Amino acid sequence: MSGTSGLLQLCQVPSSSLFFGHSKLSKGLYLVPVHVMYPMSCFCKQMQTTTYAIVKGSYVSNPQNQQGNKEKLTPKVENVGAFQKLPMVMPSVDILHSALRKAKRVSPTKGIANAAKRERNKGAKQLDALMKELAVPLRTYKENFPNKKYLHPYERSLIELTLGDGNYEDVLGKLEALRKKVVSVGKEHASLCAKSLSKREAEERLNEGLKRIEEIFDGDGKAVDDLLNIAKTLRAMPVVDLETPTLCLVGAPNVGKSSLVRVLSTGKPEICNYPFTTRGILMGHINLSYQNFQVTDTPGILRRSDEERNNLEKLTLAVLTHLPTAVLYVHDLSGECGMSPSDQFVIYEEMRERFSSHIWLDVVSKCDLLQASPVIFATDDCNVDNFELVRYRKMGPDGALNVSVKNEIGLHELKKRVYELLVSQSERIKNQKSKEEELENPS
Repeated sequence: MSGTSGLLQLCQVPSSSLFFGHSKLSKGLYLVPVHVMYPMSCFCKQMQTTTYAIVKGSYVSNPQNQQGNKEKLTPKVENVGAFQKLPMVMPSVDILHSALRKAKRVSPTKGIANAAKRERNKGAKQLDALMKELAVPLRTYKENFPNKKYLHPYERSLIELTLGDGNYEDVLGKLEALRKKVVSVGKEHASLCAKSLSKREAEERLNEGLKRIEEIFDGDGKAVDDLLNIAKTLRAMPVVDLETPTLCLVGAPNVGKSSLVRVLSTGKPEICNYPFTTRGILMGHINLSYQNFQVTDTPGILRRSDEERNNLEKLTLAVLTHLPTAVLYVHDLSGECGMSPSDQFVIYEEMRERFSSHIWLDVVSKCDLLQASPVIFATDDCNVDNFELVRYRKMGPDGALNVSVKNEIGLHELKKRVYELLVSQSERIKNQKSKEEELENPS
C-alpha cells in the first residue's frame, strides 16, 4: 500500500473504530477502549506547510520552502542597545565554589543497600552535578552575548575600538572551549566512578574527578573573568536612540568641545587643559523648546592619515560614519588648544568633505582670546597664498558663530542655532524612516 492511499483510507475509517475495539465474551458483546491515537491533525499540518516535488520518482522538499526556513533561522541584525541586554557574569571563583558546594550535597539514589554500589552511584551523580553546575552558566553566557556580526555597525565599532580587534571573539571562544573541556572530563570521570569495583575505589575516583575539574576551571577560568570585565565595559557604553536627533561635537583636541557640551546639555564631561581629555564617547541630553535631543562629545581629531589614527580618533569617525548625527564643529583660533589654526584647517577640510551629507554648524570657541592679528605657529608658512586658509586663520569658516563659555558670549545665539539644527535633523530622520517603510511595504 502506498503512503498516500494509506493516509486516505485512514481518513475514511469511522471514528468509533479508531477508539474502540470489540471483545466477544461468553455473556455478550462489549466495547473495550483501545489506546491507539492516530495523529491526523499532525499529518494535515505537515501537508499544508511543506511542499514537495517529484524528482526521479521520489518526493523531495521544495527548495523555496527550505529557503524560507533558512530565512526564519537567520538572526536579525540588532538595533542599538544590545550592550544593555548583556547578562550579569559571576566571577569564576564564585561559580566554582557554588558548583562544588551544590555537587557535594548530592546524595546517592535511595534504596541501594550495597555499600560499593551506593558509593559509586553517589560519586557518579556528584561528578555529573558538578559538570552541569559549571557548564550551564558558561553555555548561558555564550548564548546571551551577541554575535558581533549581527550588531549595529556603531556598536560593532565600539567593540573593536574599545576592546581591541578580535579580543571579544577570542574570549567567547575560550569560554566555549572551557565548557567543552569541563563536560568531557566530567563525563569521563563520572563513567570511571560508576565502574568502580569497591567503595574505596569509588571514593578515590570521586576525589580524583573533583580535583581534576577544579584544576581545569582554576586554570582556564580567566576567560570568565575576562568576560566579566568586557560586560562591565560594554554596559557602560552610552546608549544612542537612532530616532532622536543627535548633535555630535567634533574638532581637534582641547578646542572646547566638552565645555560646550556642559553648556548645552545634561552631560558633564571632564574639562582639562590637555589633549584627549575625552577618553570615549560621552552622551548627554538637550531639552530645547520642550523637545528632547541627544548630544555627544567625541575625542579630538589630529592631522594625520586614517592608518596612523589611534582608537580614540577612530571612535569619533565611527560615530560620524554609523549614526545619523548633526555636526557641531568646534574651532579654536586662539592658539590655546596647542594645535595651529593651519593644521585645524586641514583637518576641517577633510572632515567637511568626508561627511558632507551631515547637517553642519561651525563654532569658533574662546572668542574672548582672539587677537586682531591671526595666530601663526612657528611651523606655519607665513607666505602661504591660500586665500581660504588666510581667511580661516582670522575668522574661521564662513558663517561660523563666535562663542566664549568663560565670558558667556554668543551662548544664547548658539542654543538657538543648535535647536534649528536639531529640528532639521529630526525632519531628516522622519523622511528617511518614511522612505524605508515605503520600500518595505510597497503599495
